[in-house]
Amino acid sequence: MTLTTQQLASYARDGFLTGLPAFAPDQVAQIRNQIEALERDHPQVNDQPISQYFRVNGQLVISLLAELARTPAILDAVEQILGRNLLVWSVELFIKEPGTHSVVSWHQDITYWGMGETDEELTAWVALSDVSVQAGCMRFIPGSHKGSIVDHDDTFDENNLLSRGQEIAGVDEAKAVHGALQPGQMSFHHGRCFHASGPNMSDDRRIGLAIRYVTPEVRQAEMGRDYAMLVRGKDDAQGWINVAGASGLFTAADLALYNEVLTHQSATLAAGAMGNVDLYAGGSA
Repeated sequence: MTLTTQQLASYARDGFLTGLPAFAPDQVAQIRNQIEALERDHPQVNDQPISQYFRVNGQLVISLLAELARTPAILDAVEQILGRNLLVWSVELFIKEPGTHSVVSWHQDITYWGMGETDEELTAWVALSDVSVQAGCMRFIPGSHKGSIVDHDDTFDENNLLSRGQEIAGVDEAKAVHGALQPGQMSFHHGRCFHASGPNMSDDRRIGLAIRYVTPEVRQAEMGRDYAMLVRGKDDAQGWINVAGASGLFTAADLALYNEVLTHQSATLAAGAMGNVDLYAGGSA
């Protein structure tokens, strides 16, 4: 997939792009079926609900998620923004059940990632169901990525899908742009772009796949070298601990690495919180 000059300029100006093709209808239906089969057949793994692995570093233990992050059409588009050398820091699933009140408050993804204010990252957010306005699609504040990381308040709201219920106060919602997506479409957004999403008032599940791409030059200032999966090009900088991604489905070796990474990342992702933080890398909608 080739982004147009206009699309590249739009991303640079606004901090997001929407309506990009990722998967054909038959492909996205198959992916959704595979994900829902995982929910049905593996409700718990190692005494953890499968939602833990869906929401945190799923690429390390679920080969399907690792392979989706390597999708050539997605990588081709990401490469045009970040360059040839690409790593995946995390792959996550965001699922809102129909008729529920789960929301994601206004936030910046990169706030708690320990990467500083780098521009060398983006999230590809892929719709695996109809992500309409009614279903609670993402909303973005154009140009908000051009500023710094701002203060977030931890609310620990039970209806908030973010780990701390973190939110930015005083966002002018009149400036928000909806990013509705059809199944198989995706959006890109910068880690400093203000974004949020509302409840799913549709009759179907709202399923989104968030893939966090970084370049080898990004550094984890808070914790030293972090873990990432090389998916295109090379990592000459060697600032990351390169991992291969899941070798199968919940293998013993992959689960051991998963726990190692979880332990390594937990201090940074929960830094400054005044309440208990389940380790969900709270960051997309």
